[in-house]
This record gives sequence, C-alpha cells and structure tokens, in this order.
Amino acid sequence: MKALKLTKIAAVILLAGATLTACNSGTENNTEEKTSKENITPKTTSNLQSDNQSNQPELLKGFEQRLNIYKEVTLTADLSHLSANQKQMLKLLIDASKIMDDLFWLQAFSQDKKSFLANISDENVRRFAEINYGPWDRLNGDKVFLSQTTAKAHGAEFYPADMTKAEFEQSEFSDKKGLYSVVRRDNKGKLISVPFSEIYHDQMDRAAAILDEAAKFADDKEFANYLTMRAQALRTDEYQASDFAWMDMKNNPIDVVIGPIESYEDQLYGYRAAFESYVLIKDLAWSEKLAKYAQFLPELQKGLPVAKKYKAEIPGSDADLNAYDVIYYAGHSNAGSKTIAINLPNDEEVQLKKGTRRLQLKNAMRAKFDAIMLPIADTLIVPEQRKNVTFTGFFANTMFHEVAHGLGIKNTLNEKGPVRQALKEHASALEEGKADILGLYMIRQLLNKGAITDGTLEDYYTTFMAGIFRSIRFGASSAHGKANMVRFNYFQEKGAFSRNEQGLYSINVEKMTAAIDSLSELILTLQGNGDYQGVDSLVKESGVIGETLAADLARLEAANIPVDIVFKQGKEVLGL
Repeated sequence: MKALKLTKIAAVILLAGATLTACNSGTENNTEEKTSKENITPKTTSNLQSDNQSNQPELLKGFEQRLNIYKEVTLTADLSHLSANQKQMLKLLIDASKIMDDLFWLQAFSQDKKSFLANISDENVRRFAEINYGPWDRLNGDKVFLSQTTAKAHGAEFYPADMTKAEFEQSEFSDKKGLYSVVRRDNKGKLISVPFSEIYHDQMDRAAAILDEAAKFADDKEFANYLTMRAQALRTDEYQASDFAWMDMKNNPIDVVIGPIESYEDQLYGYRAAFESYVLIKDLAWSEKLAKYAQFLPELQKGLPVAKKYKAEIPGSDADLNAYDVIYYAGHSNAGSKTIAINLPNDEEVQLKKGTRRLQLKNAMRAKFDAIMLPIADTLIVPEQRKNVTFTGFFANTMFHEVAHGLGIKNTLNEKGPVRQALKEHASALEEGKADILGLYMIRQLLNKGAITDGTLEDYYTTFMAGIFRSIRFGASSAHGKANMVRFNYFQEKGAFSRNEQGLYSINVEKMTAAIDSLSELILTLQGNGDYQGVDSLVKESGVIGETLAADLARLEAANIPVDIVFKQGKEVLGL
C-alpha cells in the first residue's frame, strides 16, 4: 500500500496515543527553585539545558505553521447595567485572577515566566510560548517546540522530576492523593506532601486579600459571603465550605470561578488541582431559558441505559443552568484550548448534596462556532447535512455535556473509593467521554418529552460529529481530545457515521442512537467498577487516530481553519 503523506500536525496526532501512559521521566537537566519549607530539598525540574540567557531557545523546524493555529478574539461584554461598586469589584477580581495565572505557570513549568519569555527574541514564538504556558505545544500532544527543551513531565511540577510511579505507589505519606498539595522530597530524599497554602504562601495570601477587598464592593450579600469564604479557602486549603457557598449564590449578575480546581494538568495521576480563574457576567435572558432543564436530572438518572446499581446515586436537584459572557480567563482555563462551559464544583460530596452549577460561556462559544465549527462542517460534512450544524446544537451539546457530569456514578461499587482516584490518570478523559455521551442521551430524552423544541435529533448529532473533529485537534494531552479519539473509533465500529469517496462524513441517526446507549453502558460500568485496567485497555485500543482520520484532520490544517481561540482581554479592553 502506498504510504500516506501527512502534514506535521497529523503525523504527530497519529502517534500521540502511544504516549498516553508514560511515566514522569522527561526532565533530567535541573536548576533549583526556592521554597518556604526548610526541610524540603530544592526542587530540581528545570527543562532548559542552559542558564545562559544569551543562548536563546529557537523554534524547532516544522512548528512555523503552528504559530497561527489560534484566532484572537476580544473578550467584551455589556457592563452598562452594573453599578460603580460592581465595576470596581470586577477590577479586583481581574487582579486576583492574574495571580492565579502566575500560580499556574509555576505548576506547569519550572522556569521563571518573565525571564523565560524575555529570552525568546521572536515575537510570534514568544506569544506561542505564553499561550502554552511553557515550551510545549498543548494542542499537539505537548510536543516540544523550542530548542534546549526536554519533554514535558506528565506530572508537571506537582511531583519531583526523578520520581517514578513505582516509588510513589510504594511510599506512604500524608495527603498522598491530595488535590491541594504538591509532592516533594524532604532532606532525606523521602517523598512528602506540601500544601499549596504553604509552598505558594505569598501569592495565595495576596489573592485572598484581594478577594476580601472585592467582597466589600459586592452589592449581593451571598456573593460577598462567597468571596470571603473563598479567600479563607486560599489561606487554608479547605475549599468545601466555599463550594457550598457558591452553590447557594443564585442572584448575583457577576461571578468568579477561582482557585485550584481541575486536575487535568496532572497527567501522571490526575490527583492534583491546577490554579485558574474565570470572571463572568451573567446573561439574564439566556439563563432564564435554561433554568427549566435541571429539574429533569433525577428522572434522567433513573433512565440511564445501564444496570440499576450503576445509577443508584441520586443527583442533587438544586443544580442550576446559566449563561454568561466571560470577560477574563487565567491559568489552566487559559492554557491551550479554551473552556466554553463549566460544571462545578468537583467535590463529590457537594455534588451529591447540592448538585452542580453549569455555566455556559456564550460569547466564547459563539466565537468558536463561527471561526471553527462552520468551516469544519464545510470541509468534512456532506453538503446535505451541513445545514444540520447549528449554533443551537453546539450550545445545547456543550450545555448538556456539563449537565451530564452530574449523572452516572461518583463512587465505585467495590470499595475502591471515588472514581477519580480509582481510575487515576485516565479518570478525566473517561469522565469527559461520559459527559459527551450522556449529554446526547439527555437531548434525545428531552426532545421526546417536548422539553426541547428547537431543532431535530439529526441537528444535534451532526453538530456533535463536527465537534468531534474540533476536539480531536486538541491532541492526546487533552482529556477532551482523548475522549473524542475513543468515541470516534467506537462510532465508526458501530456504523454511526459513514465516509464517502470524497472524504465527507454523514450521520446515521438510528445507528448513532444505538452506539450512544452501548457506549454509555460501557463507560458507566468501567467507572462504577473502578476498572483501571479496563479503561487503560480502552484508551490504548481506541484512543488513537488512524491514517484516514489523520489525513482528514490535515485537510483542516491545509484550509487554515483555526484549532482554537486566544483572547485579547483585561481591564483596558473592558474600559475599566
């Protein structure tokens, strides 16, 4: 068979699946980082081979076209309805968010941000490094794009660079699997944990002080209470009380999601949370339209296509759905691919008692649909189904993805603890896959009930298919990218779509419905059983991209369709 010639991005994606389970062993050349804990040996995780600032790192060959994969979008919103106090509060929330941004850089990359970026002479390369929070292309399987750089450690900066999985698993120390601590070595070389509030004390204390100040300008008492409690959480690493306070906050037109939240950056185990922030303005009209869907959660949980024991948990009925314009991203949320919807809090106890809040980031979502989804449909979907790719479908698929995180199972049935811990580094990818699939299940059920009246099932399925192509381009280092690789191959096996001789895809509604139900059952069973080996096998077998799909993705690259968006944002943009 004649070899298929692929572009750089497609070839990298094709090989990415083979690296999914590698250990944290990518950094060998080290420099020191100061810490505030006296009995901790200096962290040695530098990824640049030279301290000579005149020896500038250069862009590696083949990455020239990667510098243009992001389309810049200006983040604005109508602030005219806000009071003077609220506008002052927004300024402070952005200031606190900038600290989260700096903290995430420390978690992702050991080099000092200012000196590292200053040492890159080319403006476009420097901007690409800034977007990626280091010298690794986040939407290209974390491939190194600068000279003098070694591979990104799967454990980022959460663990010692010389630590193996075997050593970690054989060691016993407090807070071993903690969300809010890092693992370091003491002066005898043994592994210990150090709380975020200690190792990042100065930054955390400054951010907390800003949140306390912002609370003084809050017109809404519940929001003021949340800000105060979140400030205290930053100081103490105790976040649950502030999560409950956030769930109780219903009426404020401004919101902020801030702190160590998602664990995707920890690709070694998925245990530890990364810092991020979103500053948000509520869209009252859109939020009112969405409010009705949360009431269906308990009923939809009962109808899941899986054995009863895997759906015995009762999702919280106090969950809510709202639409927002996002005006500032920071930290993990701003690194590589940009989040367009939020489902929080992650605390399983809070979820079971209160449910979650689902925040749809409407302006960012619209920007991605116009710049990415529509061109993908024109390139890869058959002409007669392109009309089925709609913003309504994209919005709903994204929204119900977040809602579906509340369905299913949070704790294993065989005493392996929370699903998140039992499935380790695969937990995030499988959870994202579950949310996508159950989101489609929910849409189908709500269409049948008449609760959704816009669009057809073919609209939602076809839009979802275009969305798979969009998310697969995020690469193997993204939990969403891994989930879409698995799902594409599963759908292909079940005949949910077909590809014609022109390389265009069409959806078979009946077969996709059957595939959604069977994949839902598979994922929920793996989660409920805490079946790490089963998930590992699924990712190795199905979490890869074949030559045909890689070539199709290369067509998107050749058409200069952006992979994602990047933001022009801040107080000046907003007129603050």
